[in-house]
Amino acid sequence: MGWTDERVEILKKLWLDGLSASQIAKQLGGVTRNAVIGKVHRLGLSGRAAPSHPSRPAFKAPRAPRPITHAPPRPRSVEPRIHAAPAPRPAPFVELPGTATVLTLGAHMCKWPIGDPATDEFTFCGRRAANEGPYCIDHARVAYQPPQARKKTTAAELARSLRRYI
Repeated sequence: MGWTDERVEILKKLWLDGLSASQIAKQLGGVTRNAVIGKVHRLGLSGRAAPSHPSRPAFKAPRAPRPITHAPPRPRSVEPRIHAAPAPRPAPFVELPGTATVLTLGAHMCKWPIGDPATDEFTFCGRRAANEGPYCIDHARVAYQPPQARKKTTAAELARSLRRYI
């Protein structure tokens, strides 16, 4: 629908009355909010008699807090549960300042970093490294965790994972 002289006059009156572009578009019908804004700019209608009023209030009163409800306790099952034994954790190891620096670190010395590399107190453990790997026995326990037991794959899980690729 085009902008006739009659529609332009209605637009000017509604704009100066303080209606928003969306409200004017609804009253005119057949035009969008953006079309109203564009026409207002082309006509040079910048001043308004009153600011537009939003259709909903800008401030909402705070809600009353919800009452705290406690979930009813679940009945305990009678069947005993069997849990897999957790992997043994290594004993806590108190980290002491190391004996090796970058310049004194040798091939068979533990290369576990101790401290912040940005400070002068940064060192390496320096104890004798185990036969496998760059760390001593204590640091190897921390660095290399035992593999976790895997679940057996069922036929349903296998079919579900294959469906992803089909």
